[in-house]
Amino acid sequence: MSLQFYFGGSGAGKSRQLQMDMLRWAEKDRDRNFLFLVPDQFTMQTQVDLVAASSHGGIMNIDVLSFGRLAHRIFEETGMGQETVLDDTGKSLVLRRVASTLGGNLPVIGKNLDKIGYIHEVKSAISEFMQYGLDVSKVGELVAFSAGRGMLSGKLSDLQKLYEAFLTYNRDKFVTTEETLELLTRAVAKSKIIAGSVIVFDGFTGFTPIQYRLIRELMTLTEKVIVSITIDIKEDPYKLCGEQELFYLSKKTVADLERIAKQDHIKRTDDIIIKWTPFSRFRETEALSHLEQNLFRYPHRAYEKETQSLEITEAIHPAAEVKETCIRIKKLVLEEGYCYRDIAVVTGDLATYGDYFEREALVYDIPFFMDRTRGLLLNPFIEYIRSALLILLRNFSYESVFHFLRCGLSDFTLEEVDLLENYVIACGIRGRKKWSEAFTREGAGEEELLKINELRERFFRQMSLLSGRRMQAGEMVSQLYAFIVQGKIQEKLAGFEVVVFVALVDVHHDTVLAGFERFFRENGEPEKAREYAQIYRLVMELLEQIYALLEKEEMSLQEFADILDAGFGEIQVGTIPGSVDRVVVGDMERTRLKQVKVLFFLGVNDGNIPKGSSKGGIISDVDREFLQQSGMELAPTPRQQMYIQRLYLYMNMTKPSQKLYLSYSRISSQGKSIRPSYLIDVIRKLFPALEIQKNVQETSGLSQVIGPEDGLEFVARGLREYAAGRENGYEEEELFSLYHFYEQDPKLSNFAGKLAKAAFGRYRHHPLGKAVARALYGTQLENSVSRLERFAACAYAHFLEYGLMLKEREEYRFEQVDMGNIFHEVLEIFAGKLAKCGMSWFDFEEKEGDRLLLEAMQECTARYGETVLYSNARYEYMTERMYRILKRTIRTLKEQLRAGVFVPSAFELSFSRVEDPDAVDIALSPEERMKLKGRIDRVDTYEDEDHVYVKVIDYKSGSHKFDLAAVYYGLQLQLVVYMKVAAKLEQSRHPDKEIVPAALLYYHVSDPMIVADKELTEEELNREIQKQLRMTGVVSAKEQVISLLDGDFTDKSLVIPVERKKDGSLSARSAVLEQQDYELISDFVSHKIRSFGRKILSGDIEINPCQQGNKDACAFCSFSQICEFEEAEGCRKRILAGGEEEELLQRMREEIKEE
Repeated sequence: MSLQFYFGGSGAGKSRQLQMDMLRWAEKDRDRNFLFLVPDQFTMQTQVDLVAASSHGGIMNIDVLSFGRLAHRIFEETGMGQETVLDDTGKSLVLRRVASTLGGNLPVIGKNLDKIGYIHEVKSAISEFMQYGLDVSKVGELVAFSAGRGMLSGKLSDLQKLYEAFLTYNRDKFVTTEETLELLTRAVAKSKIIAGSVIVFDGFTGFTPIQYRLIRELMTLTEKVIVSITIDIKEDPYKLCGEQELFYLSKKTVADLERIAKQDHIKRTDDIIIKWTPFSRFRETEALSHLEQNLFRYPHRAYEKETQSLEITEAIHPAAEVKETCIRIKKLVLEEGYCYRDIAVVTGDLATYGDYFEREALVYDIPFFMDRTRGLLLNPFIEYIRSALLILLRNFSYESVFHFLRCGLSDFTLEEVDLLENYVIACGIRGRKKWSEAFTREGAGEEELLKINELRERFFRQMSLLSGRRMQAGEMVSQLYAFIVQGKIQEKLAGFEVVVFVALVDVHHDTVLAGFERFFRENGEPEKAREYAQIYRLVMELLEQIYALLEKEEMSLQEFADILDAGFGEIQVGTIPGSVDRVVVGDMERTRLKQVKVLFFLGVNDGNIPKGSSKGGIISDVDREFLQQSGMELAPTPRQQMYIQRLYLYMNMTKPSQKLYLSYSRISSQGKSIRPSYLIDVIRKLFPALEIQKNVQETSGLSQVIGPEDGLEFVARGLREYAAGRENGYEEEELFSLYHFYEQDPKLSNFAGKLAKAAFGRYRHHPLGKAVARALYGTQLENSVSRLERFAACAYAHFLEYGLMLKEREEYRFEQVDMGNIFHEVLEIFAGKLAKCGMSWFDFEEKEGDRLLLEAMQECTARYGETVLYSNARYEYMTERMYRILKRTIRTLKEQLRAGVFVPSAFELSFSRVEDPDAVDIALSPEERMKLKGRIDRVDTYEDEDHVYVKVIDYKSGSHKFDLAAVYYGLQLQLVVYMKVAAKLEQSRHPDKEIVPAALLYYHVSDPMIVADKELTEEELNREIQKQLRMTGVVSAKEQVISLLDGDFTDKSLVIPVERKKDGSLSARSAVLEQQDYELISDFVSHKIRSFGRKILSGDIEINPCQQGNKDACAFCSFSQICEFEEAEGCRKRILAGGEEEELLQRMREEIKEE
């Protein structure tokens, strides 16, 4: 019964000396057991070191264990500890269950328990209580101590209730992993393995209270307990110092163990101080030895010499930092003879740097092991289960159904899911009832509808195994297991990841059937193969745990889903290194390194070193500082954690025996400016001759090139910059030397040619062949005016929409364009109802008009878009708003008609009613024609003895103005074409009269808001509204025509876009056209239509979007994701200039002459 310490600095050779001493003792005393207790990550390496150091090439009476493995060995020997052990997953499941039973008795914590990850925080808090030996009564003392701090007291009170309920539920049934150490403390007295043995604790920085209890018991039962302590040998290890000192944790461990030894009368053996041994890590590296002796020590001694063993690099951002590290690693291996296993990478932000390293290591062909566990919440198997339960919980909502169908394991191909999803989105299918009934959408093809219903039935059958009713947990597990078996998930998992990779690497389909585990192994990713091989087993174990723990517990489906989520959140998949020769990449605190020659320390920035506060979980950092005053020991406070981090920094930075590389970034991965850590200044003060190196990416390009694959990136970037005219002589020489190397490489020459083609490529329009264009469009085009305007805006967008017939997915929703459709249809129905009732637009009463309008509105909305307007409260409000707008519209249109003498003669007039074929059937060539189609919203006419005056009106849900420049470029043809068609129709009706185009107008269907400085009378308000709703467009400049349109105005018309000066003449703001100008415009539009038609049939599909003023053809283009237009050489946006009216008219005359 004795206690002994081995003291020494990091790298002094403590572990090696301990191993040699124990091997010699074990050789002499073969009947005694020698137990090496080390952290979990060190067990294998320590075993290997002991076997290698043994003179016989093996060890018989020395065993290497962790605390967990020691418990297993002792329980196996003594028969104690037979209770089921609750791991973290089991604890979360039980806590979720007891929390649901406590219900409203958790006023503070209860409202957050449904949040993902919160139950994990509760479990961590209770585990902390157990680790630090706090029973329920002591937690109650903490509640009393914090009585003056409302929120903290409430949280601790809730935690106490949960803790008590948790222990009550487990009593006589389960033990937690923390309680196994308590059981082990009682069991070791019965163990023959422990009796008289020698136990060595190596590699620990400290112990928890529960571990101290075990060590106390071991001291009384064993021959000797030996503990290695990392400490500067110049310091007094027995004198406890302040928390801020580097080796405070080591000294506290010594003080705690000495106190226990003294209390239990344990003999103290002379301690061993390791000053220098043949096994010392820094025996050949003076600079790193200096670092170990002076880091975080005050006062320190500077190292004035230059050194190659230590470097600091500044990078632009983390991605560049990792790239530089990979280049250095590759050079160390290729040029300096290092093995990959001699090199390690650590960081304070593994989440960011780990992802970058995985990507760059593939580029540079560096084998590595990422020392981190991965959660499973986003795994397809987990998504399959969670989304299936969500379907029931959310009553077959769209999101939950297609989350399930797209998880990759649901027996549906992507094409089938797309087909079903398109139908569901278009029809707004929601709820179990709709999914249980046959889909019967009007307008859907019979064959397509049969296929969709077959998919619906298959999905519904798949879901029928799951019930949403309340039942025992055991029954729910059985149902879920049957659901998983029916889905053949175990078989599918073998191929799932391969399916993803098949798409990426274009391997043969047979590979999918071979199983993804073999695929990963054969493609050099054994860690990934082993990781995914564990998934099915881990989920099955979770279901077994729920069955064992909660079988008879009755619960709702929501409670069961919450319990499952808690379990899924706890499952972590860890892997062991897949090969011997690989770089270890890990976290500064978690990763344990041994026998490393070169260490790269990445991300040495503020926030990583020291790490930012974790907020302390449920018990916040501020709360921990306060609770420290209670005298009860809990996990370290943020201040203590910062001091502990310094010890981890010291231990990591002294791991390499030959080279240490530190690096930091100037900009974070989010693009924010960041500072280097204080550690950089500490190192520079220790090594004043050390210069900060700039990242190689900021210097010569070829220095980044290590192998053929990574050189391609340099060539691609260089060619692109050279093509853009940004070359320089030195880079140019390097670039073309490397390019010629790739040209001559048989494997990469084809790829190099593609890079050059991409860099120097220019957009050139390649029209469709005549035969292809005819196959798409035929020889007789049927064009709407809006289609021609689409072609004018961008020929490529026209080709996609009308050539390839691409269209946006139809969705069950109501948008601005739908509102315009409703306005048009309701006004047409309203006009028909007026005529049927023997009324006109001039004489209907307001109440009667409102009634007829309401009927028209109800008829239209009841059949529009699968009754979308009755699907939710928002759309019902929009219906009321549209009715209000239309009421304003019919009143305004009535007032505007009454101001003139025109009478509505047609509503929604179809081009097909025109008898003159030349108006709508246009010859493009002897073989090719174009037939125009469309509908005119409204045509008003007025007749006298010799004339028929024609006014065309186009209803718009947005604001529009007549723009002569837009007409010139073909972007605004509609009104002119409408007038030509309406005039031809009137000419056929009145062949003996002259047809006079009177007005081409837009009416903005709206209910405007009036802003006034004073309260307005009803008459004044109506006048202001009429001003806002005045029609826009263009009218005839003839005074007679103007008076027919609005005979009452003197200064500014409330009906048409015309204003008078004081002398009665028309002002410059009036939108008027002389008869000859209108005829010119009409002829030009005909010319433009013929020109567009010929271009379409000649195969013009040029990417040529235009921009006129603030109107950009690309702004709301549905096809922007397809063409991904970027301005480049030969591919520019057409900027369409405006012009004065006379200038534009002249240009029209010239173009017509050239035809």
